[in-house]
Amino acid sequence: MDRRYFVKQASLATTAVFLSKYTKAWGSETTFPVVRIAEGDRNFKSKAVEKLIAEIKTNIDNKELAWMFGNCFPNTLDTTVDFSIVDGKPDTYIITGDIDAMWLRDSSAQVWPYLPLCKEDEDLKQMIKGVIIRQTKCILKDPYANAFYKNDKKKSEWHSDNTNMQRGIHERKWEIDSLCYPIRLAHGYWKQTGDTSPFDDAWADAMRLVVKTFKEQQRVDSKGPYSFMRKTEYATDTQPMGGYGYPARPNGLICSAFRPSDDATVYPYLVPSNFFAFASLGQLLTLVVAAKQNFDTDGVDALMNQIVTGLDNDAKVKNGKFGEIFAYEVNGYGSRNLMDDANVPSLLSLGYLIPTMHNDEVYKNTRKYILSEENPFFYKGKAGEGIGGPHVGADYIWPISIAMRGLTSTDDDEIKKCISMLQRSHAGTGFMHESFHKDDASKYTRPWFAWANTLFGEFIWKVYREKPQLLND
Repeated sequence: MDRRYFVKQASLATTAVFLSKYTKAWGSETTFPVVRIAEGDRNFKSKAVEKLIAEIKTNIDNKELAWMFGNCFPNTLDTTVDFSIVDGKPDTYIITGDIDAMWLRDSSAQVWPYLPLCKEDEDLKQMIKGVIIRQTKCILKDPYANAFYKNDKKKSEWHSDNTNMQRGIHERKWEIDSLCYPIRLAHGYWKQTGDTSPFDDAWADAMRLVVKTFKEQQRVDSKGPYSFMRKTEYATDTQPMGGYGYPARPNGLICSAFRPSDDATVYPYLVPSNFFAFASLGQLLTLVVAAKQNFDTDGVDALMNQIVTGLDNDAKVKNGKFGEIFAYEVNGYGSRNLMDDANVPSLLSLGYLIPTMHNDEVYKNTRKYILSEENPFFYKGKAGEGIGGPHVGADYIWPISIAMRGLTSTDDDEIKKCISMLQRSHAGTGFMHESFHKDDASKYTRPWFAWANTLFGEFIWKVYREKPQLLND
């Protein structure tokens, strides 16, 4: 089922059950309800993850926050991992949570925070290696698809979409970031482990297909092989103009039919995703050398130069209040969409995905803009403030955006503010959600959304390592 059909009202009953059941437990300063899935029912177990949870629970004074970390950080392992050995190699299928499909983006982000623990947990290392191997198979099957099934013969509920659908594919929305995330995960895995065994000939073929797809979607000589149309009442679920989207003038940037929210782009050049592509291609160049793969590195270099030229020429705009900022989308004709969306890559997340961005003045200005009410998708209310997006509608804040704000901040007060808002947003469940209403956190979407849970854990762990005093208030 499409993510948008997990309606907001369903959350109200869930919250009521939690709060009524655990009223007595919440009366204690240190006792909180057991909401994590029972040990015997967990999909995957990691000694290193459990050790970290125990350490944080022991060492921070904010026991509600420690309880939330213990629920959220392992949620991907507990509930979404399907690990096996196929043809003598690890194979890991990871669902996004309440939808039985594996998004290339979500699966990469869900396991990313566990990478530093691979050195002390061989089983965890093998599980993440299995993600890389499965993602390789997915890309080789169809580089334009964003989500896949474990069963290669399964027919999608979206089989009637007017695009080149195949069995085994859940959805075929072309999103640049779907091909960036597997590179980021592979590079992070290699940096942490030194292991190049996943980067075999099949992986190299998949990476060549990534580069080929990026070049096709620069649409220099033609519109390329991809188009997408869906019969739907939601404009954000389909593309106009015969499924190719609105026109774009070739300028070196890569067209993306959809955003990381799975919503359609307005202008085809999605700026944060092009930044992500540039960074990912740089990581790919490092990986192919480390793996000793025969690769057209000159072609990758040329593609990177074209992307950065397009960003320099078309991605920036003068703003009377904030100075020069990055647009969210552009079309090469001078049209610019000024906003940000909660889903990553976003403009806010550039400081997370590309750490050198922290020193970029345009990024600094952009960050101020998108965290203000000048951003049409920035919401502020009684329950908190943060970025949302069209995907779930007006006035709903995504905890992912609050965690990302904290992860990209160097200001103690801002980090504490983000921690506090996240702590107040779980509505008694002990978990993060896709989004919550700006005035009432008990109104939320998707009670089981593993990416949000893991990212919350990543944020808290980062603060614990770097500024633990901020967790003790």
